[in-house]
Amino acid sequence: MYGTDAFGALVQRPALARVDDVALTAVMGNVHRYGDRRMPVPGVVGLVAAAAAGMLATFGGNPAQAVTAGVAVVLLVVWTVLYARISAPINRILTAAVDNHETPANARALQTGWDRIIVLRATLQGLAILALGASLIIS
Repeated sequence: MYGTDAFGALVQRPALARVDDVALTAVMGNVHRYGDRRMPVPGVVGLVAAAAAGMLATFGGNPAQAVTAGVAVVLLVVWTVLYARISAPINRILTAAVDNHETPANARALQTGWDRIIVLRATLQGLAILALGASLIIS
């Protein structure tokens, strides 16, 4: 998930700023069609794995590891809320537009709304990875 959001923040966002609204809608509507179907599985696996790491550390008597894994869980939950409340509705609009062979009059504004949180999403994912990594090296 981190790689997907990092790519979106570092590459996709500036690239889409250089295309017209028809291309933006076609590309992002189709990207979201597949992403929204396929990416929940690794997202859920990551969240469950982070929670399991925290629980195992707690039951194993490793409070520092439990805390860092817990921090990762909180970061991933915040990511999930941002995705569900901001990104997913935009994704659905762009996907529906592609399905209907339309270009929304507000396509650029929709993409700007999506772009508005992609750096934050990538940062949350990166921090979650760092927190989980820290839980592996602290005792």
